[in-house]
This record gives sequence, C-alpha cells and structure tokens, in this order.
Amino acid sequence: MPELPPFSHTPKRYTGLPFEEVMRLRQEHLTPALLTYYEKPVMLVEGKMQYLFDEKGRRYLDGFGGIVTVSCGHSHPGILAAAHDQLDTLVHATTIYPNQEVAFYGKALADKMPGDLSVCYFVNSGSEANDLALLMARLHTGNYDLIALRNCYHGGSQSTMGMTAHGTWKFNTPQGFGIHHALNPDPYRGPFAGHDDPATAYANDVKELIQFATPGRIAGYIAESIQGVGGAVVFPEGYLAKTYDIVRAHGGLCIADEVQAGFGRTGSHYWGFESEGVQPDIVVMAKGIGNGFPLAAVVTTPEIAASLTSHIHFNTYGGNPLASRIGRAVIEAIDNDGLQANSAQVGSHLKDKLIGLADKHSLIGQVRGKGLMLGIDLVTDRTTKAPATAECAAVWNKAKDLGLLVGKGGLAGNVIRLKPPMCLTMEDADFMVAVLDEALTQI
Repeated sequence: MPELPPFSHTPKRYTGLPFEEVMRLRQEHLTPALLTYYEKPVMLVEGKMQYLFDEKGRRYLDGFGGIVTVSCGHSHPGILAAAHDQLDTLVHATTIYPNQEVAFYGKALADKMPGDLSVCYFVNSGSEANDLALLMARLHTGNYDLIALRNCYHGGSQSTMGMTAHGTWKFNTPQGFGIHHALNPDPYRGPFAGHDDPATAYANDVKELIQFATPGRIAGYIAESIQGVGGAVVFPEGYLAKTYDIVRAHGGLCIADEVQAGFGRTGSHYWGFESEGVQPDIVVMAKGIGNGFPLAAVVTTPEIAASLTSHIHFNTYGGNPLASRIGRAVIEAIDNDGLQANSAQVGSHLKDKLIGLADKHSLIGQVRGKGLMLGIDLVTDRTTKAPATAECAAVWNKAKDLGLLVGKGGLAGNVIRLKPPMCLTMEDADFMVAVLDEALTQI
C-alpha cells in the first residue's frame, strides 16, 4: 500500500467527544441539509500544513484543501502569529472607524492586481462577493441582464443560486431573474468539442444569447477562470478574450470569479484570468484569500466602485481588523514561501503523472487543469464519454481509506478534484498518484 511521506509533526492527544457523540449532536441540533463526505465519514480534529489528523491520530494528505480554501497550509505559522497578535490587540470595530489594518490590507491586495483594479470591498464569503459584483454591474451600467455559463458555480444565496448553473445546487424557488446561461466552453464535453475554432464558436453563442434573450444591452458577464465545482474545466484558448470583447460591445462589464483559481493556485499566474491575457472590470475572490478564515473580497476600478456611493452599502464584519491582518498574512505567506512557483512545479509534475495513469486505467477519460487545480474526468467509455459516477464514488472512498482526502465534482459527480494546499511537495504528489493508482486498480 502507498505510504505517506515522513512528517515530523506529532498531533496533540485528542480528548474531545467521540465520533458517535459528535454525530448524534450534529444530527439532533444542526440542519439536516448538512452533508458529510464518504460512506464512513472521517472526523478531523487537527491540521498541520498539507496534512490533517483524525481523532485517533491518523494522518491524511489533504488533497482538497478544505474545498480549495486552505491555500498556504493548515496552521501556517506566519498566519497564526499574525492572527494571535491581532487577537491580543483588536478583533472587531467595523470599518465605520478608521483602522490601519484594513488600509494596509487594501493596499496589499490592490498591489497584486493588474491595471486599474485598485479598490477593494471586503465581505465574508464568495456568495456575498458575487452578489455584490452583480449589484455593482447593474448599478454601473444601468442594465439588468447578466450572462453566466452552464456548469458554473457562483454561490448558494438567493441571487447567486440564480447565477449558478448546476441543477444539484438549485432549489425550486424563484431565482435567476435577468440571468442567462451560455453554452459551457468545455473542450472535452462541450457541443463544440473537436471544432476547428471552439473559442470563436462558444463566444458567438454568448453574442447570440445577448441578441435573442436580452434587450441587447447587458450588465455583465461572469465566469470562473477555471470551473471548480463543475470539475476543473479549462476554457479553450482565446475564448475569454473574444467573449470580453462581445460583452463590452453590448454595454456589459466583465467579472472574473477567482474564488478557487486565484492567489497563485494555477501556478503560471497569480490570477487565473491572467493566463488568458484578459483584463476584467471586477474580480471576485474568496476561499484561499483567508487560508480557512471567513474572508472574501470584490476588487474593481475607482469608477465602478463609485456606483455604490449613491446609497449606503455596509458589511458588519467585512474588513474588520482581524480579517484584514489574516488576509495580509496570507499574501505574505504566498510570497515568502514561493507558493505560486511551487504550484507550477509540483502541479506540473502531478498532472504529468496522472496523465500517465490514463495508459493503465481506461476509466480515466481526461486529466485537466492548471497548477494545483486539477480534475480527473472518469468515464465508463472513452468514446461516448459516459460519466463513471459510481466508479468515481468508489475511488473517492477508497482514496480516503488509503490516507488521501480528495474532492468530487462535475454535474454527474464523476470528476475527482485535486486542489491541495499549495505547500504540497513532490513526495506528496507521488503519494497522491500512488493512492489513485491503487484505488483505480481495486475497483
């Protein structure tokens, strides 16, 4: 069986409630809408960098980063030190009072943005951030309709559920007024797979959608730089650039959802959209921005930001001193630890190794993604590309039993999602491949 790389950390002895009691209290007092991963859930009680520990002290490699949220590593020492210092100083005052921490953080984040993306609005989650981006686009343009993509995920609030185009994440309630979903530019499963110029074909679909389903003027267009929940889908080269031109020609703003792809995870660039050579008008970020702390942001231009000044818009917790100091510490850790470069190097190694597994396992239809944002599309037939949903669940569960925690995505639940903390090592990557090889072999 594959063995985890050596690691010097010894977890603390767990003295809390046993698994059975935790599950009983959870079932009795928490919403029944909560889900747990795996046929036999694992209870996690401690984390250190790229590893997690259960209540019995067993170590697991975190291959999913708390759903693409732990960017720098669990209990990262630099981030912990900054948080402890701020906890001892001032936790909360809201932005109605000037404080240096939110000012420092705003500048640090703006310094990472290209062009005139220089104004930050801090909130607490990706859903909030996408909701605010939608409001900004409508206020600034004076238009209402917005284009999103099929297979996208932008949140679970009332408005962002309308932007999301995954039936499994949508409740039977009124939603999505003014939202139109274009064809998903998926090079593997999309309708223009194999087309001579898929980028233009998919961009033209956006143009036709605007012409047929809207008044001809739109508020904006939103897309993840790489689709996350949808299964690590990377768009055809040139698609975003062509689509941005079409959107702007029809009065809309271009919104980049960097909730999962941002902060160096793709390796080649700090922001996912940069690899497409485009300049958004609004950028939305969350998850890895706080390394597990509830933090999110919308960054835009001074002109667009001014659209919110006509009335009061306020967020109680967004940009408070503790959140701001932790956010700045995350940026510092990514830079100081060279995590973007590590994502490129280790991610490339991991992807190559996974592609090699396809020669051995016919269940693998495609390995895709960039840096440390990868997906393995499992199929029962490579010609028809029929989703291997049951087999994916079996691999997912078996990987956990072997010491590797991974995600699962795609509309059919047939894509293994690999998005670990960006401190992943080459040895960790080799362990991931060995585990997945063993899991695929066993099923």
